[in-house]
Amino acid sequence: MSGFVARVIGDKKEWRAYKARKKELPEDYRAALEAIQRYLMFFGSAAESTQMLNDLIDLFEQSAAEGIGVRDVVGVDPVEFIETFISNYPKDKWINRERTRLIEAIDAACGDQ
Repeated sequence: MSGFVARVIGDKKEWRAYKARKKELPEDYRAALEAIQRYLMFFGSAAESTQMLNDLIDLFEQSAAEGIGVRDVVGVDPVEFIETFISNYPKDKWINRERTRLIEAIDAACGDQ
């Protein structure tokens, strides 16, 4: 029980710390991070998403401190940016399993197996 409670409280503390860091970003970075955060909610477990968001906010904080614009960070195609970013994380994410299942189902339906 205490492990569960510690995990939940720890997760909440980490989430609050992330939100506080996000609040300190310049408006354009904050808006971009919120959009990316919304997109990431469809991928992976909460633990993976938390790690991704922490890594992203590190990148955004560093870029803002160095005067690098949001567009220079994410490029002209934000989807390509985040998909490339996501690919750096474990391949056992929910979306990757579902992609594999989709491919296998279509292959089976088409007699490709």
